[in-house]
Amino acid sequence: MEKKNPQNSDYVVIKAVGDGVSVIGLTRGSDTRFHHSEKLDKGEVLIAQFTEHTSAIKIRGNAKILTQFGEIESEMKK
Repeated sequence: MEKKNPQNSDYVVIKAVGDGVSVIGLTRGSDTRFHHSEKLDKGEVLIAQFTEHTSAIKIRGNAKILTQFGEIESEMKK
């Protein structure tokens, strides 16, 4: 298996469309755990990177997410 160089890892841009967007980084390995979290308010932008430690990113709230695969919007449950 090819090991990725962190400088070549995938990036994700998250822009909060509303206040209180939660961005949570999840670890790799046999036990998936939360390892980092951020709260964004409307208009704030976070650029996140997948690394050897981060395998997934969970987003809660109204946000626009831009990836190499395209753009998607998350929605807040009502």
